[in-house]
Amino acid sequence: MDIARDSLLYMKTNTGSNLAELSADGPVLLVFLRHFGCIFCRESLYDISRKFQEFVDSGVKPVFVHMDENQTAEEYFRKFGLPKVEHVSDPDCRYYEVFGLVKGKYSQLFGLKTWLRGAEVAATKGIYPAAPGVGDGLQMPGIFLIRDAKVVYSFIHHSVADKPDYHSFIRSCNLQ
Repeated sequence: MDIARDSLLYMKTNTGSNLAELSADGPVLLVFLRHFGCIFCRESLYDISRKFQEFVDSGVKPVFVHMDENQTAEEYFRKFGLPKVEHVSDPDCRYYEVFGLVKGKYSQLFGLKTWLRGAEVAATKGIYPAAPGVGDGLQMPGIFLIRDAKVVYSFIHHSVADKPDYHSFIRSCNLQ
């Protein structure tokens, strides 16, 4: 996937860094969330918080993209054990579009797979959906590994219930 370097220069995190600079310093795991009420986004925060040190040890910097204001996002990151993570607020979904993330169809958002996986997440991890709050509930998520302002590995969700293999991102980094 070819993302214009200019787009990465304009993607500023809560600390003022841009994605082009961050990815020049080392690989960036760019995680696009739907909204903080989404059970699968909450699961992603849960899973990444448990693998956070593994990412850091591999030289990978997780950065989240969300549609909420920074203060609200930081409350959620703190709640899931990610208190100092960098993130990008994108309420207009400009960057979602730049990365080719589309609005979901009914079956991608509410299909049988979604209901079954949601029940599994609730039963096995104790994570439940919450009120959607701010964000576009139709927006599909995605995850990208960026190095030197280029996408080197990605996971585009076909359903909001799809579960990425985070270890494959770490392995991909080690192969570069």
